[in-house]
Amino acid sequence: MARTTPSPAPRWLVYLLRCRDGSLYTGITNDLTKRLETHAAGKASRYTRSRLPVTLVYAERQTDRSQALRREAAIKKLRRAEKERLAATATATRLKRLTAPRR
Repeated sequence: MARTTPSPAPRWLVYLLRCRDGSLYTGITNDLTKRLETHAAGKASRYTRSRLPVTLVYAERQTDRSQALRREAAIKKLRRAEKERLAATATATRLKRLTAPRR
Protein backbone atom coordinates (compact mmCIF):
# COMPACT_ATOMS: atom_id res chain seq x y z
CA MET A 1 0.00 0.00 0.00
CA ALA A 2 1.26 3.46 -0.84
CA ARG A 3 1.97 5.58 2.16
CA THR A 4 0.83 9.18 2.04
CA THR A 5 2.14 11.88 4.26
CA PRO A 6 -0.53 13.99 5.87
CA SER A 7 -0.63 17.59 4.79
CA PRO A 8 0.77 19.94 7.41
CA ALA A 9 -1.73 21.53 9.75
CA PRO A 10 -2.39 25.19 9.01
CA ARG A 11 -0.20 27.58 10.94
CA TRP A 12 -2.59 30.13 12.37
CA LEU A 13 -1.05 33.45 13.28
CA VAL A 14 -2.16 36.69 14.86
CA TYR A 15 -0.41 39.70 13.34
CA LEU A 16 -0.10 43.45 13.82
CA LEU A 17 0.44 45.87 10.96
CA ARG A 18 1.53 49.48 11.23
CA CYS A 19 -0.36 51.59 8.72
CA ARG A 20 0.87 54.71 6.92
CA ASP A 21 -0.97 56.93 9.41
CA GLY A 22 0.71 55.16 12.36
CA SER A 23 -2.37 53.22 13.41
CA LEU A 24 -2.13 49.52 14.22
CA TYR A 25 -4.26 46.83 12.56
CA THR A 26 -4.71 43.38 14.11
CA GLY A 27 -5.70 40.30 12.13
CA ILE A 28 -5.36 36.52 11.83
CA THR A 29 -4.33 34.28 8.97
CA ASN A 30 -3.03 30.82 8.15
CA ASP A 31 -0.81 32.12 5.33
CA LEU A 32 0.99 35.27 6.43
CA THR A 33 2.90 35.86 3.20
CA LYS A 34 -0.25 35.69 1.09
CA ARG A 35 -2.18 37.86 3.54
CA LEU A 36 0.52 40.54 3.51
CA GLU A 37 0.48 40.53 -0.30
CA THR A 38 -3.31 40.92 -0.21
CA HIS A 39 -3.01 43.84 2.21
CA ALA A 40 -0.35 45.48 0.00
CA ALA A 41 -2.66 45.13 -3.02
CA GLY A 42 -5.41 46.96 -1.11
CA LYS A 43 -7.74 43.94 -1.15
CA ALA A 44 -7.47 42.57 2.38
CA SER A 45 -9.50 44.93 4.52
CA ARG A 46 -11.35 48.18 4.15
CA TYR A 47 -9.37 49.63 7.07
CA THR A 48 -5.89 49.06 5.63
CA ARG A 49 -6.92 49.81 2.03
CA SER A 50 -6.99 53.54 2.75
CA ARG A 51 -3.86 53.44 4.92
CA LEU A 52 -1.28 51.88 2.61
CA PRO A 53 1.52 51.04 2.78
CA VAL A 54 1.40 48.73 5.79
CA THR A 55 4.32 47.11 7.60
CA LEU A 56 4.31 43.90 9.61
CA VAL A 57 5.42 44.75 13.15
CA TYR A 58 4.36 41.68 15.15
CA ALA A 59 3.18 38.10 14.63
CA GLU A 60 2.69 35.11 16.88
CA ARG A 61 1.71 31.52 16.14
CA GLN A 62 -1.43 29.98 17.59
CA THR A 63 -2.40 26.33 17.83
CA ASP A 64 -5.62 26.67 15.83
CA ARG A 65 -8.09 29.17 14.37
CA SER A 66 -10.09 29.36 17.58
CA GLN A 67 -7.02 30.31 19.62
CA ALA A 68 -6.02 32.85 16.97
CA LEU A 69 -9.45 34.50 17.12
CA ARG A 70 -9.30 34.65 20.91
CA ARG A 71 -5.82 36.16 20.87
CA GLU A 72 -6.85 38.66 18.18
CA ALA A 73 -9.76 39.79 20.36
CA ALA A 74 -7.44 40.11 23.37
CA ILE A 75 -4.92 42.19 21.43
CA LYS A 76 -7.66 44.45 20.07
CA LYS A 77 -8.68 45.20 23.67
CA LEU A 78 -5.16 46.30 24.63
CA ARG A 79 -4.30 49.97 24.95
CA ARG A 80 -2.13 51.42 22.21
CA ALA A 81 0.94 51.52 24.49
CA GLU A 82 0.54 47.80 25.21
CA LYS A 83 0.29 47.05 21.47
CA GLU A 84 3.43 49.11 20.89
CA ARG A 85 5.24 47.02 23.53
CA LEU A 86 4.17 43.86 21.70
CA ALA A 87 5.49 45.29 18.44
CA ALA A 88 8.78 46.18 20.14
CA THR A 89 9.28 42.53 21.15
CA ALA A 90 9.24 41.33 17.54
CA THR A 91 12.59 40.94 15.84
CA ALA A 92 13.22 41.20 12.12
CA THR A 93 14.62 37.65 12.08
CA ARG A 94 11.55 36.19 13.77
CA LEU A 95 9.14 38.03 11.48
CA LYS A 96 11.11 36.89 8.42
CA ARG A 97 10.93 33.29 9.63
CA LEU A 98 7.14 33.54 10.06
CA THR A 99 6.69 34.85 6.52
CA ALA A 100 8.94 32.20 4.95
CA PRO A 101 7.14 29.68 2.72
CA ARG A 102 6.23 26.38 4.35
CA ARG A 103 8.30 23.32 3.57
